[in-house]
Amino acid sequence: MRNWDYRYCWLRDATFTLLALGGAGYADEARAWRDWLMRAVAGSPEQMQIMYGLGGERRLPEWEADWLPGFEMAQPVRIGNAAASQMQLDVYGEIADAMFQARQKGMPASARSGAIGRVLMDYLESHWNQPDEGIWEVRGPRQHFTHSKVMAWVAFDRAVKAVEQLGVDGPLERWAALRDRIHAEVCHKGFDAGLNSFVQAYGSTVLDASLLLLPLVGFLPADDPRIQGTLAAIERRLMADGLVFRYDTGRTDDGLPPGEGAFLACSLWYADNLILADRMAEAREMFERVLALRNDVGLLAEEYDPRAGRQMGNFPQAFSHVALVNTALNLTRREGPAEERSGEAEGDVSGAGEETRLRA
Repeated sequence: MRNWDYRYCWLRDATFTLLALGGAGYADEARAWRDWLMRAVAGSPEQMQIMYGLGGERRLPEWEADWLPGFEMAQPVRIGNAAASQMQLDVYGEIADAMFQARQKGMPASARSGAIGRVLMDYLESHWNQPDEGIWEVRGPRQHFTHSKVMAWVAFDRAVKAVEQLGVDGPLERWAALRDRIHAEVCHKGFDAGLNSFVQAYGSTVLDASLLLLPLVGFLPADDPRIQGTLAAIERRLMADGLVFRYDTGRTDDGLPPGEGAFLACSLWYADNLILADRMAEAREMFERVLALRNDVGLLAEEYDPRAGRQMGNFPQAFSHVALVNTALNLTRREGPAEERSGEAEGDVSGAGEETRLRA
């Protein structure tokens, strides 16, 4: 049963929240979270976890309370979360991007955060090419997940931009060379020409909704044929009843029984892709569809079961609400979070869109 203890702080979810807060102008919250992060990840980079307790606790052992029935007999009821010990390479990219975006929005520099950031980049240099458990925290074998490699690219891309645009000290040429190397590898190994789509992992033919994040983080521009092909493939194979599923659980070795609901954050990432593709009417339709799923006090769960017509999974789920906020900003602003993160905002000095065309 996909039934997990979510009473913790995932660095990935927190950076998504930070980006949403920054986009809405909440600079104090962004600075407070950075300070929390610096305390939580203190120590060697090998010891950095993908989640912590709210007070920065590291020990989150998982065990099963077999005497508890769970909601509607959803068993086993798990206490703690073993994913705390997983390797999830995308977290490094999320942190680098969140810190870069916050600095661009005026957050003061911190000597301590700069030093920790440099150590984390040094660690990523020697670990980006390893398989990991990925954004969905699979409990099957580690794989070379395409999204994880893309977020390693994001980490080096933002590090390069921090040197070039913010005056941060760092080995510019080495980081730029690694960025280009990762980009070329992903385009070669993470794209299936037969499907005309990026795929879940190197050598796989499975689709994954995390691929919707590629244009949102600036890996390739939204009008690139490979991105458009990926969007079309996800529309064909991962959409049902107007919502997006994470991946085909029957074809993914995630260590769990098959079957789950549509993932609401993925449905909103799909809407963000439609916005970047200038398919505004369809994007607004998806946004309104997700809005209509809220309960009587406006809250969303992690997933939705189209067959049963009900929300399911962790509730309430920050991932869903943060994605909702970002899509709302994307719909109502000329330059929303999708444009800002991807480097496609008007007046962007990085030239990210052109760079990625040339590197591919």
